[in-house]
Amino acid sequence: AAHLCIPAGFSLHSVLPSCMHCCARGVFFCLLLVVSAQSFLWKNLTVAPPPVKMSDDSPAKQPGPLKSFLAGGVGGICLVVVGHPLDTLKVRIQTMEVVPGQPPPYKGMVDCAQQIVRKEGIKGLYKGMAAPVAGVAPMYALCFLGYGFGKKMFCDDDAFEKLKLTQIGMAGATSALFTTPILGPGERLKCVLQTMESPSYKGPKYNGYKELVAGLYKEGGARSLIRGSGITCVRDAVASFFYFTTYEVLKKTWTPKGEKDPGVFWTFCAGGFAGMANWAAMMPIDTVKSVYQVAPEGKYTGVMHVAKTIMKDSGIKGFYKGLAPVMVRAFPANAACFLGYEMAAKGLTSLGLE
Repeated sequence: AAHLCIPAGFSLHSVLPSCMHCCARGVFFCLLLVVSAQSFLWKNLTVAPPPVKMSDDSPAKQPGPLKSFLAGGVGGICLVVVGHPLDTLKVRIQTMEVVPGQPPPYKGMVDCAQQIVRKEGIKGLYKGMAAPVAGVAPMYALCFLGYGFGKKMFCDDDAFEKLKLTQIGMAGATSALFTTPILGPGERLKCVLQTMESPSYKGPKYNGYKELVAGLYKEGGARSLIRGSGITCVRDAVASFFYFTTYEVLKKTWTPKGEKDPGVFWTFCAGGFAGMANWAAMMPIDTVKSVYQVAPEGKYTGVMHVAKTIMKDSGIKGFYKGLAPVMVRAFPANAACFLGYEMAAKGLTSLGLE
């Protein structure tokens, strides 16, 4: 999110219907175990890497996995609160009906926002926000949890002081392993539902997630439900590599000498540019993933077949369709995400959680 390709309306409970509830229960059981172990971790374990020397030579620790998990959830909520109005505008413009010979209902994003506020008030921009909060918050918690474990696995003691970008990037890429088991099938279902009304869609139409799951399972079994999960993992690993390295580089670059952080404004900016780098890196892979996931059974032999077809039909630009509106949303949403994460991490530190 934000860098994880999660649309408005995505809900963990709606994406994992009856036949997938066992997976959902397993995920939440794991999360329950993590939270239950908090007191033990707090008193007995130091899961963060060893102290990293800051510019003022005072010892500082990278957040441990548990703190990353909790602060990441806060960051995910901030991402939704800031990004949801822009997503509302995007959906309204995408779905508006244009009658030949008449002006379109909305002239652009600004006009769309003005009309919504005028007719529905500010709350009109936040319609349907409860569902993405329920889905995005735990997803970003898992993302930052994975990043926390990745830092322990890949990063040297001085990785963040000396900006060892390969190590930081590998730590970021680790987060994909934590989110893909949910995002993989979730993206498959979401993409099919989003494109059913498109003129190019050739498959059967479904009324909601339950009917879709039953139909896809009948079409190709469990493999049909998880189609594209592999490339989803690759997409998120590549995106997270650039997401976290960009943030850490800008954060250190903009931190004044003698200070431990760059302050609110520059943290906000670092998060925003990290979100843009995230999407610039993932966009071609995301395009291939989406085309592969919504294609009729048997149309493509695999993701490489999809990539070759896109290149043949549209060239390089075919991999970057829709990049402009994505970037407009990426900066403020991810800026809020990282700012929320950092503020929550500071709050948890003040409570004694390392």
